[in-house]
Amino acid sequence: MGIPNFVQLTWPTFLKGKEVVIANAIIAILTIGGQQLFSFFTFSCPCHVGQNLIYGLAFLGVPALILLVVGYALNNQTWRLVTGKRSPLQAEGTQNQLLQCKLTCFVLCSITGRALVAPVTWLAVTLINGSYYVCAMSEYVSVYYYGANPNITASDRKKILAAFPCSQLVPPELSRARDEVILLLRYQSQVAGWLLIAVVVITVFLSYCLASCFSPLSFLHFRYWTSYVHNEQELFDEATDQHSKLYAIQHIRKFFGFVPGSENVGEIRIPSLREWQAISGLAFLKLVDEEHYDYSLLHDWAFDGLHPDCLIALLQKG
Repeated sequence: MGIPNFVQLTWPTFLKGKEVVIANAIIAILTIGGQQLFSFFTFSCPCHVGQNLIYGLAFLGVPALILLVVGYALNNQTWRLVTGKRSPLQAEGTQNQLLQCKLTCFVLCSITGRALVAPVTWLAVTLINGSYYVCAMSEYVSVYYYGANPNITASDRKKILAAFPCSQLVPPELSRARDEVILLLRYQSQVAGWLLIAVVVITVFLSYCLASCFSPLSFLHFRYWTSYVHNEQELFDEATDQHSKLYAIQHIRKFFGFVPGSENVGEIRIPSLREWQAISGLAFLKLVDEEHYDYSLLHDWAFDGLHPDCLIALLQKG
């Protein structure tokens, strides 16, 4: 039995515009899976005074920080915001500058929100799991949860408490005290994890509300804008790939005398030793004039007799 037509039309329509939500969900799921594998294969509390806190906090914070940086780096909007320059065609004016400032803030918040998905998920999952927090905070538990001789020194007490995450290091008479301490720390860690999730959810909801309130666009206009930007980017990527390929074909044809894939190759060109040396080496951007760059050494070699304005004419001949 085939799928009804209205179902086939509904799913793409439903998923359209929700790419960000789906991507965030996938990132969160991958982060959860990675955290579980990371904990299983690498985490082993040292159970030593002074080392537990550093070890536990390192496993809590360093992966989250790395995920945050990676989240910023993998977002194309980050590099567009960093490397983008103000268009010379953009009209001056206070109203236009205010609109530009609002859109910049909106994009920056959007980038930050996307970048925070993985690190917040990491922190929430690790806190709910509790192992890292138990390792980090075991030696700082109040003495009231320590059911042994109260006359021992503070340093000995810290050594015993620091060994609590490692059950094999705890004397049998302190097993009950250890269980109570572990339960207390897991309780604190899981409460902190759920509080973090609640704060993030409320913050995201309020951020969307504030962004909608202060947006210069109406709801339907905003949907149209996001759809337009998405479609424009897809078409631009396709055109960029095709244009760069056609432009490179011209340089290849000039160097070898033919283009790969040509069926009838009448003659080929034999590059000279100097020409081979000219296109070999590291390729860097070279500023030709105020408006153009050479993108590679081959481009630099071919540019002497080929200007970008000749692109259409040469393509028509080819």
